[in-house]
Amino acid sequence: MAQQMSLDVNGNATRVTVDDPETPLLYVLRDDLGLHGPRFGCGLGQCGSCTVHIDGQAVRSCITPVSGLKPGAKIVTLEGLGGPDKLHPVQAAFIEEQAAQCGYCINGMIMQSAALLNETPKPDEAAIRQALAQNLCRCGTHLRIVRAVRRAAGTL
Repeated sequence: MAQQMSLDVNGNATRVTVDDPETPLLYVLRDDLGLHGPRFGCGLGQCGSCTVHIDGQAVRSCITPVSGLKPGAKIVTLEGLGGPDKLHPVQAAFIEEQAAQCGYCINGMIMQSAALLNETPKPDEAAIRQALAQNLCRCGTHLRIVRAVRRAAGTL
């Protein structure tokens, strides 16, 4: 049975109709709300391309059912982190360091990095590598990604 749900996405209150309460948040964000920052990668929460922030925490949206969201939870996607007019420092650093190659992992890398910097504003390289260890990048831009996070943290 379809049910209406209220969501706070990127600071905007919105209502969506969900046929199955176990529908992954990723599907609602992409298919119902037209947001394409979070990407479908593995569907198992292992690659990180679907990462969003829920109440400031980096979360894999492909394995987060919409029914599991707490009332009033604040969801932030890449689109809500910053935009063309005002980039988030992590987004700007990824551009400056040319950290994207194919770009598929970049949503997850940026969202995980922003969550790390919110928690630890000046992480060392080991902390950055540990925070990003569960985000997969098949193009091999890992060194540029780490440099971008260090740049955003002001430690480069």
